[in-house]
Amino acid sequence: MPRDIYNVNIESQLPLVSPLNLKSALPVNAELAELIIGFRDDIIRILNHDDDRFLVIAGPCSIHDPDAALDYAGRLAALRDRYSESMNVVMRVYFEKPRTSLGWRGFIVDPYLDGSYNIQEGLKEARRLLIEIGKMGLPAGTEVLDPIIPQYIADLISWSAIGARTTESQTHREISSGLSMPVGFKNGTDGDLSKAANAVQSAQHGHSFIGIDQDGRTCIFKTHGNRSGHIIMRGGSGGPNYYEEDIEKAEELLSDIGTKPSIVIDCSHANSGKNHKRQSRVFRAALDLRIRGHNSVRGVMLESNIASGKQDISQNLSSLKYGLSITDACIGWEETEDLITRAAQELGG
Repeated sequence: MPRDIYNVNIESQLPLVSPLNLKSALPVNAELAELIIGFRDDIIRILNHDDDRFLVIAGPCSIHDPDAALDYAGRLAALRDRYSESMNVVMRVYFEKPRTSLGWRGFIVDPYLDGSYNIQEGLKEARRLLIEIGKMGLPAGTEVLDPIIPQYIADLISWSAIGARTTESQTHREISSGLSMPVGFKNGTDGDLSKAANAVQSAQHGHSFIGIDQDGRTCIFKTHGNRSGHIIMRGGSGGPNYYEEDIEKAEELLSDIGTKPSIVIDCSHANSGKNHKRQSRVFRAALDLRIRGHNSVRGVMLESNIASGKQDISQNLSSLKYGLSITDACIGWEETEDLITRAAQELGG
């Protein structure tokens, strides 16, 4: 008998619910669909400089507790309503976590935090949560990491990001060209802005790639291109990049590819030196840049949760503290509310 040459390192494989079946079980009604279309249109107008409101994308580094996420969403929705004249507030709802080596990979992949990898349950609960957040009148933003997952939840997403590790990925540039919402590309982990600008340019054009359709069948997608790409400045190995000269460099790169410069400044990651206590410093600097005339700065991203800081995942999951991040450290709710309130006052709203 010949030796096995197929699936040599595969332990098992399980069928996955199709996107269509999941959406049939957890549908988007006409009212919610119109809300999401409106959310996307508003964000596109901001990125196109047709709406001068400041975009604030705030929320946990990662979602791990749906109850706490809904609690946070309710608080954020109230701020969104209160300051809607000067700001467009979007909730960061991140279900996937890229890893440099090992670690928890996010709610969709491992919803029970125990290594059981019940992806089907993760997809179902992620979709359920996004529906509830949308019904609150709150747009959701997320990172696109796995190329299949958007077919299950992208209809509920109003803004998306491509992370620093995948901005150079041809697969992610192709997917972005077909996404129905605005896409922000982070600069590389080394801080190189040209990688993000190249990604914006690539995603603007049509592509063809392999994916799955709503029935779960493998098929070829051909895209029109996404004209709502922008750069997310997140710093790099050389340090922060939210300073004026960095903004001017990003403006130049985007102008060179014929795109109106639109930049979102990430207040976390390398811009804060991975110290959540410095996020407010970056937030205020971004706001100051905008107020002083850098209209390319369209908004900011904040890693924010109910409680400040972070905690490790313990074997006793019942000991996890409510509303406290299990990935990157976040600022707490009181600081979040204060930053957004002060920003609204400075913006005159």
